[in-house]
Amino acid sequence: MMKDNKSTIKNPMSRGDSFEHKKGAVKEKNSKDGDIMALAKKDVISIPPTMSIQKASELMIAHGFRRLPITDPGSGKILGIVTAMDILDFLGGGSKFNIIEKKHNDNFLAAINDPIRSIMTSDVVTMSHKDSVTEAVKVMLDHKIGSIPVLDDEEKIVGIITERDFALSMAGLLTDEIVQDVMITDVLTTTPGTPIESSTKIMVRNNLRRIPVVSGDKLVGIITSTDILKFLGDKEMFSNMTSNSGLDVLNMKISEIMQPNISIIEPLTRLGDLCDLFKEKNIGGAPVVKDDKLVGIITERDILNTILKD
Repeated sequence: MMKDNKSTIKNPMSRGDSFEHKKGAVKEKNSKDGDIMALAKKDVISIPPTMSIQKASELMIAHGFRRLPITDPGSGKILGIVTAMDILDFLGGGSKFNIIEKKHNDNFLAAINDPIRSIMTSDVVTMSHKDSVTEAVKVMLDHKIGSIPVLDDEEKIVGIITERDFALSMAGLLTDEIVQDVMITDVLTTTPGTPIESSTKIMVRNNLRRIPVVSGDKLVGIITSTDILKFLGDKEMFSNMTSNSGLDVLNMKISEIMQPNISIIEPLTRLGDLCDLFKEKNIGGAPVVKDDKLVGIITERDILNTILKD
């Protein structure tokens, strides 16, 4: 059912630089593998530390990734990871904005050509191919991270496991739990006139990858880390820039890049059906609406918490 340009699930109770693509890194299941390898993606794309921030962003968008492992081109060992949150931090959300503001004296075009190692997370949380899915869930929740590279005995990447992998694996299975039991009700929102820089601050400081956008009491869209990544990788936008100033670029209003046509969910929806929606729409979260009023938000991480409790 479509409503206000938003796709809705009704109450289901009534129902340039080189990068490395390690395809098929694990040809067969090793008898010593833990069950983490049954769920982990084995076609892992990693990038060198010299790739530019802009090219890394473009690669993430092209493949629909929210993170990329960074590996040593010689040894293949992991050096770091860059996530959507690292890039939001760079775009004004946190201390990495100093690369634009101080290192490059507000020259945005120069800053986005900095090597990705300047914003990557070096202290990477990893797991062994011998570990279990349950251990992976606990580590993600304990560290509040959305993915974990999986390493072999030589400390080379053989897979990566994400919150999304867990959520999609639960599609159709979580039939007892409903959205209102696990959704977040204290929802941070923003308005269409918010600058990109301010929205990145909200996301980074609160560890959020999406924020509902409201006008008055009405939900009018959602801004996500992916929207901001697409903005950074928009070649047409850069060709039309009239200024190199980072502050000028980041003062653009989120109304110009937010998603107005969003998927919304009702409180009594079963979590299994919600996972189906995430898979169908390729999204990681959805606002929860009742009687045309925003009452919560639910994400892959909330589903992860439910899996661990069970």
